[in-house]
Amino acid sequence: MRGIKIENQYLWHAAPLTSSRRLVSSGSPLEPEIGFSRAVRAGPYICVAGTAPIAEGGGTAAPGDVYAQSVRCLDIAEQALQEAGGSLADVVRTRVMLTDIRQWRQAARAQAQRFAQVRPVTTFIAVSGFVDPKWLVEFELDAIVSD
Repeated sequence: MRGIKIENQYLWHAAPLTSSRRLVSSGSPLEPEIGFSRAVRAGPYICVAGTAPIAEGGGTAAPGDVYAQSVRCLDIAEQALQEAGGSLADVVRTRVMLTDIRQWRQAARAQAQRFAQVRPVTTFIAVSGFVDPKWLVEFELDAIVSD
């Protein structure tokens, strides 16, 4: 079986996009390189990809500070969620990935400031590292919005 050939590469699992599927980009140069979107909305579901603490002008926000990096991750994720037609009130799951799991309370403090009333299910995950070694934390969000 042959896939679809694009730029000398084969896409083995190319699936057509449905009209109810909406892609949200954050403008990261990694999105086209990797083949991902910051967020995807399909019907009432919105998934926000692992969101790193990218500073507004590029580079890493708040090097060495898990709390401040968490705030930045959540700022970026919230903007993508809004662009997909959702809000923090629609979030049902978060995943918090940390390079030093002992710092989980710092990330949790940032999350609690956004989700104290929403209280989505949450998982904290220890990871060995991220694409940029200065990133200490990433957040993923899943939301369900009413149509």
